Amino acid sequence: MAATEQPSAVKITPIASTRDLKRFIRLPHDIYADRAEWRAPLHVERRMHLSEKHNPAFEHLDWRAWLAWIDGRPVGRITAQIDQLREREHGDRVGYFGMLDAIDDARVFAGLLATAEAWLAERGMDAVHGPFNLTINDECGLLVDGFDTPPMMMMGHGRDYYAPHVEAEGYTKAVDMLAYWIDLAFEHPKAMQRLLSRYESRMRIRPIDRSRHTEELDTLRDIFNDAWANNWGFVPFTEAEFRDMGNTLKLLIADDLVQIAEVNGTPAAFIVGLPNLNEAARDLDGRLSPLGVAKLLWRLKARFPQTSRVPLMGVRQAYQDGPLGAALAFGVIAAMQASLRKHGASGCELSWILEDNKGMRDIIERLGATAYKTYRIYRKTL
Repeated sequence: MAATEQPSAVKITPIASTRDLKRFIRLPHDIYADRAEWRAPLHVERRMHLSEKHNPAFEHLDWRAWLAWIDGRPVGRITAQIDQLREREHGDRVGYFGMLDAIDDARVFAGLLATAEAWLAERGMDAVHGPFNLTINDECGLLVDGFDTPPMMMMGHGRDYYAPHVEAEGYTKAVDMLAYWIDLAFEHPKAMQRLLSRYESRMRIRPIDRSRHTEELDTLRDIFNDAWANNWGFVPFTEAEFRDMGNTLKLLIADDLVQIAEVNGTPAAFIVGLPNLNEAARDLDGRLSPLGVAKLLWRLKARFPQTSRVPLMGVRQAYQDGPLGAALAFGVIAAMQASLRKHGASGCELSWILEDNKGMRDIIERLGATAYKTYRIYRKTL
């Protein structure tokens, strides 16, 4: 570049057409082109996720999305969201940003974040948290440690320059969330065995009953919303959201990958395990051609992925601070361990877990799990 030549300007434009949305969804392919560990999410799933017609989260969510351009080429993207359930739950005026991806250019990050902040401020928000893609019950957090391993199903990724650029725009840490990795051949500690034996007569652990699918989903949602209610930033799953997720997972997983623990016949805890769709779709580049569909189904059904993820787990608050709560957690984890190994998985990610959730961290670390990725939620006053 000549000494007098100025860098090309950054232009930020809203998503206003189907063509724009396709560019928005495909942009990460350019951002991660040189990163072998990245896994492209399925484009059809991303379109459904961003569809106000198909995603029930939009029943309580207002949002906008933008692309950043340099010389006619898309180089970044971002969303801004206002979740009505957030204000109802916490009594504050906090908006979100999300789906942030961009080239390593401070001007692009500054332009994208400023655009999202302005949209939120115009609508009365006092602060912004993020990233959330799109809610706290979806992918969330900016990866700040663990860049060299592939992202798991329904978990985000990032580049190591994202955090410095975000922090340069005045964002500070709100909370960190951890992803743990565990070898599914882990042995049960003696303390775990004693707890399970102690409460054996009161506890029953069973798979989900598909013949009562709707009722079972309501039970899982009720446990989750109770178990997670005191966690940082909690926003409850709505009935529509949980049923939509449950109906999708019903197509992907066997009944024994959802385990429910009962105490004296009343559901008290649960756990969900997933085959790692990102492993199964690793060479599809986000596209689902007829051949791609056949490959994906075969890999999920005929040859279960080696890797898996536990995205949902909960123990009712009434049991969380006592030994029975620990027994319930150990019990559903042991049941999931057996199910995942039976299907052929050898390793599992437990994610995400808040850094201050000492009780759960102690339990899974006793089993040999190690924290191998850190995702950070940022905040900024508007």
